Amino acid sequence: MWVSTKAQYGLRALIEIGRREGGVAVPLKDVAERQGISQHYLEQIASNLRRSGFIKSVRGAHGGYRLARPAPEISAYDVVTAMEGSIAPVSCVEEDHVCDKGHVCGTVDLWQRVDTALRDVLGATTLADLIADSERQEHARLVQLEPTYPGARS
Repeated sequence: MWVSTKAQYGLRALIEIGRREGGVAVPLKDVAERQGISQHYLEQIASNLRRSGFIKSVRGAHGGYRLARPAPEISAYDVVTAMEGSIAPVSCVEEDHVCDKGHVCGTVDLWQRVDTALRDVLGATTLADLIADSERQEHARLVQLEPTYPGARS
């Protein structure tokens, strides 16, 4: 399975939007700058995220986007499949695919295990988990950047 930038950026945008306290609307410009994503491309992604029910737009002077539902209720699987479609590693394990080579193919079990593992990991990971991971990573980076003073105790 190849995860496109659309799915990767979609998750990153949701993390950025979800990190705002109290459901404060986040302008896409801020998300684009913080995440290093083209604002034009991010607008296309946000449109898909909105249609899929992950975010909603807020108009006005303090407008932007905020989550449409709580972060613990949004799984990485839902986001990736909304952005990508099928996540099957090969077409023969897609739900609607009928393979005429199944009787001679020795790899179908492997691909089914890979497909199950992908679904399990993405399905068990919520946006809340990703937000918490992001905040831990940022905190660790900030701690590393703290100045050390001569004579300071560790």
